[in-house]
Parts: sequence; structure tokens; C-alpha cells
Amino acid sequence: MKKVIPTMRRGLLRLAAIDFVRTAIEEEADLMDFKQRPSLRILSGVFLISFSFALGWPAIAALAVVALKLKEPLLAVIGGPLLYILSHLVFLAGMYLSGAKYSVIFCRWFCRVVVEKLLAWVPAESAD
Repeated sequence: MKKVIPTMRRGLLRLAAIDFVRTAIEEEADLMDFKQRPSLRILSGVFLISFSFALGWPAIAALAVVALKLKEPLLAVIGGPLLYILSHLVFLAGMYLSGAKYSVIFCRWFCRVVVEKLLAWVPAESAD
């Protein structure tokens, strides 16, 4: 157990030294930008992301049921992968419209909170 704590402490210190994490801690990154009214572009992106989930596995499962009912296996064999690709493209379009700005805000806050909590658990005076 004695070797775990110094190794864990070194790993956490390395994690905290990464520029992204370090600046998030120094600037006390928070979620204040989420309190602003979202633009139409962001709302469109969130809608597309949500819609892509409906296009994914539920739609493919429904397509498989229809293919079974109609006894047309090619409908599922060809349509399933095409529908899956379409759902990914819709998801990527949604991420393009809304994801980048808000993803970075959330990731900075999440990194700061997690690293601060983990560093609080590891004793500072443990020897390397």
C-alpha cells in the first residue's frame, strides 16, 4: 500500500501539470456560460444531437421489425448500416453547430473539479 500512494500522487501531479487542467484550476473554471440564453444555432445543434439518438438504434430496431414483417431481409441488411451512418452524420452536424464551445466549457470545469477532489484525497506530505 505504501507504494501506491506515492505513485498515485505522482500521477495526479502530472495530471494537474497539464496546461489545460492547470489553467482550468488557476482560472477557477465554472459553468457560468451555461446561464446565458442559447442561440438558435446552439438550439439547432442540440436538436440534431437529440434527433441522432432517435435515428440510431431505435430506428434500426424498428427497421429490423419491418424487415421481418415484410420478409425482406435486405431492407435491414442494407438499410440498417445506412441509417446508422446517417445518425452519425446528424450527430456530427449537431456537434458542429453547438458542441465545440460548450464542450470545452464543460470539460474545463469537469477537469478542475475532478483534479481538485483527487488531489485533496492524496496526502501532500507522502514521500516519493
